[in-house]
Amino acid sequence: MLTQQPSGSAAAAAPAQPSQSRPTEELIAYFEGAYVPLGEAKVSIMTHAFMYGTATFEGIRGYWNANQQELYVLFLREHVERIRNSAKILLMDDLPSADELASIVLETVRRNDFREDVYIRPSFYKSTKAIGVRLHHLDHELYVIATPFGNYIDIEKGVRIMTSSWRRNADEALPARGKIVGGYVNMAFQKSEAELNGFDEALVLTPDGHASEASAANLFVVRDGVLITPPVSDDILEGVTRRAILSLARDAGVASEIRSIDRSELYVCDEVFLCGTGVQMSPVVEVDHRPVGDGRIGPVARLLSERYFAAVRGTLPEYRSWLTAVPR
Repeated sequence: MLTQQPSGSAAAAAPAQPSQSRPTEELIAYFEGAYVPLGEAKVSIMTHAFMYGTATFEGIRGYWNANQQELYVLFLREHVERIRNSAKILLMDDLPSADELASIVLETVRRNDFREDVYIRPSFYKSTKAIGVRLHHLDHELYVIATPFGNYIDIEKGVRIMTSSWRRNADEALPARGKIVGGYVNMAFQKSEAELNGFDEALVLTPDGHASEASAANLFVVRDGVLITPPVSDDILEGVTRRAILSLARDAGVASEIRSIDRSELYVCDEVFLCGTGVQMSPVVEVDHRPVGDGRIGPVARLLSERYFAAVRGTLPEYRSWLTAVPR
């Protein structure tokens, strides 16, 4: 079963030197109950999660504020609560509380003494060394890694997307609301198809043909000044960033609607953008060789993007509740 965080002097040790001076394998990770160099965090090829994808993870960003000399973890509480829900879907129990998990995440980041933007990935994984497809009667463990991280895709000029021939896995087949490692093979097919065809991202449809998401990002469109995003019932991830964008829109007086979106609506709408921890706020300027609007980043996406990036770096006081400062 899961090994708990160590206590005492080991957990309170001084942070390591800044990551820029170290190879990746020397970054500090939390692995099966201890803080160790990343190069020492290893599993057997017999590990169930390695063989069958029976693991869940979160992607969490940390944003460096150079003026305040602070590193802020974005939506820490929301992410640790979501990974605990995903773990339940995979029949994992005896999990650390949300507070305990948040503390492990912060301590992992603190020990690396970053002075730049970072990506943090906690993961619960089936750790039993066994052959056999199942979820029950398997132990699980936790790791947390953190690494310097910039933009996942180009968010400055806008991205070009194509409709993928690969459909989103339905909830009754593999729940998209959980970040289940094995399910990301579905996204890998979509992403590679798009990039090998000269696009930046994929537009993914549900089994009944509605627009669902990008390969690993939530979708928004704007029509006649109204911000629209698909419902959770259209096989989307229950996005933490998606929820934040809806909040920003409400506060900015932008009307929003949650409903299914047809593929052809993206051809006639005024704006399209993607959002998520990885892609952040990524405006779309072309869909299936058709320009979105006038082919440039639209006013709603620009407004929300500016507000979002100000909020995540701690320069908008009204959104400081989104942020958790990494202890020094």
